[in-house]
Amino acid sequence: MSSLKLAFLGSGNLASAIIRGLLEKKVYAPGEIACTSKSGLTARKLADTTGITFEPDLPLLLGPADIVVVAFKPQSLASADPQLAELTAGKLVVSLLAGKKVATLARAFPAARNVVRTMPNTPAAIGAGVTTYCTQSPLNGADRASVEAMLGALGIHLEVEESQLDALTALGGSGPAFLFEYVAAMREAGVAAGLDPAIASKVAIETTLGAARLLARTGEAPEALRDKVTSPNGTTYAGLQVLAAKNFRETIKDTIAAAARRAGELSKD
Repeated sequence: MSSLKLAFLGSGNLASAIIRGLLEKKVYAPGEIACTSKSGLTARKLADTTGITFEPDLPLLLGPADIVVVAFKPQSLASADPQLAELTAGKLVVSLLAGKKVATLARAFPAARNVVRTMPNTPAAIGAGVTTYCTQSPLNGADRASVEAMLGALGIHLEVEESQLDALTALGGSGPAFLFEYVAAMREAGVAAGLDPAIASKVAIETTLGAARLLARTGEAPEALRDKVTSPNGTTYAGLQVLAAKNFRETIKDTIAAAARRAGELSKD
């Protein structure tokens, strides 16, 4: 694996989304990426479907790698193989572990040349992700170029202060799941109103997609676009009155707050 550049520790959904995005964007070739996982099953499957290398032996996996992407479960960091401290010496460590602070990561990988804490989301699989990140120390030119090339292939990326990452984990990282739940609710509401399930599903998805594109392309505030759809005492107005009565915005605020609290809990040693 002399051409290896990226080694993934963990091969779950998020790692898979990132790897597929990187390959799709041709930032890396399959031969430049290798992975492993705790049982080996997910890593072997990912390797089989993408053409990257499955390497269960940690020294063989990490030895030639320049960048190590830590993608296992956050709760597994405390029990991670103690070899990792030595095997990541001199390497750039990029963490996907929700809630794990830079200081915690630096203790786990004490000889890494730098540590990058990131929070990507699953739309990265189609190059439409949002990844926020912070670093242990300022990135040198080469490492910044590597990090931005990797994250840029997944969508947009924003460097932020670490103090903001719990909230951004909730908003950006968990946000897609909340949107998926909203679309599912729209689909079910359409069925309850008498629509065929296939039609309800298609209209819910395409309406959400079209509205999001309109919001992004116009640059207008969501409230302004909402008001353009809302006629006095019309159908949209009637629906919005229900959302207001059910404290829709407070519910979303509580949802994000709960996710942010959990991110904070995960950051505690």
